Order: sequence, then C-alpha cells, then structure tokens
Amino acid sequence: MANKPLPVAKAVSYRIERLILDGGMSPGEKIPSERQLASRLGVSRSIIREALHELHGRGVIETHHGRGSFVSHIVPEPASDSPLMRLFSGHPRTLYDLLEVREQMEGQAAWLAAQRATPRDLHRITKAFNAMEAADPLTNADLDHAFHLAIVEASHNPVLVHVLDSLKSLMLLSVKASVANLSPRESFKKQLDRHHHKIYQSVMKGQANAARTAAQAHVRHVSDSMRQIEQSEHSIIRIRAEPGSPV
Repeated sequence: MANKPLPVAKAVSYRIERLILDGGMSPGEKIPSERQLASRLGVSRSIIREALHELHGRGVIETHHGRGSFVSHIVPEPASDSPLMRLFSGHPRTLYDLLEVREQMEGQAAWLAAQRATPRDLHRITKAFNAMEAADPLTNADLDHAFHLAIVEASHNPVLVHVLDSLKSLMLLSVKASVANLSPRESFKKQLDRHHHKIYQSVMKGQANAARTAAQAHVRHVSDSMRQIEQSEHSIIRIRAEPGSPV
C-alpha cells in the first residue's frame, strides 16, 4: 500500500528544515521572511505560517513577534554558574582540556569548510579575517573568535555547528586567554598570525587537508605555548566568566 502524502504544511516544514541544514544557518540566525519563503517554495503565506508553527513546536526555530523567526540553539549553552563553567574557572587543567577538544573539532570544521563553503560563506570568512587583521592584536579576541566561528558555520554540518555553539562562551574565554598571554610576546604572536593566514588561504582555495592541518596546528600552538609560559613563569593570565554574565 502506498504511503499517504504528508499534509502540505508539514511537507513545507520539512523543506524549510532542509533549507536550514543545507544553508548552514547558524544558531540564532534569522530565517527568511514568510513572504520570501512563500515565493521560494511556491506556497501561500498561510501555509508558511503553519509550517513555521510546526517547526516552533518542535524547537527547531524560535519566533519573536515583530522580529521574525530564528534558528534555535538546539544544544543548550552552559550558564555562567553551571558545573562546567565552575570547572573551567576553578581548575587550571580545564583550559587545556578545552583546547584539546577545539583542536579536533575546529580541525574537522576547517576540513569540511574547505570542501563545502559557498560564496556567501567565503565572503563571511573573508570579512571576519580582514576585521581580525585590522584590529589591535592585544584586544581582538572577539574578532579572532568570530573568524573561527565563520569557518565552523561554513562546515555545513549542523551537529558540529550546534555542538560548538554550545561551547561558544568557553571557546571565547580560551581565545581571550590566548590573546592575553601570547599576543604581547612577539614570537608567539607571529606564529599565531602565520596559522591564521594558512587556515584562511587553505579554506579559500578549497585545500581541505591543509586547512585541517593548519587549524589543528594553530590550537596546538596555543596550548603548547601557554604551557611553556606557565612552566617558565609559574602562571598565566586566566580569563574567568563573570557571575551572571553570558560568558
């Protein structure tokens, strides 16, 4: 017996969900308007509205009156007073544990981005790279972090994107720690710059293996360099989340 066709609105909800996945839309990103979706999918706005209601009910999107619909943060980010954030703030080794995770996941993201990045992704990556390069290297942690996130989003792997989004605050704290400790030291800073250039060029040229190698080498350099500083100077600058803050 043939399967019954899905109701139109439900079928459209799956198509929108596919657009989110295939388009690599990141958590928190606004999805097209009802009018744009209706034109793109060839259905009425009422069907689009019903489909969005379906996606909202399943937690795929969040809808805010007067602002539109946004991709949900499917994997929750830990609060600043969560056990994981307390571990990061209270135990010195947790920073290095996080860098180990970043090395593998950002390496994979760069490998995928080099193969899957769309012209829109490459524009975003270039914009993020140029902003990072133009900023004061001693205070550019947020822009450094944004460059790496642009590459993660270009991986077009929604599981990887959402998992790393859930670690966003911890990742930013690790970037701030690396900038605070390494950027004032010229030899370490030059190596960071070389890695950033290599990651950028490899992704832009579609060189997947080179992109993964450069991304992993970059994070490993940060970890090894901070261990070296900590051993020689008996301390490093540690960035902690402020109580009650999003990071």
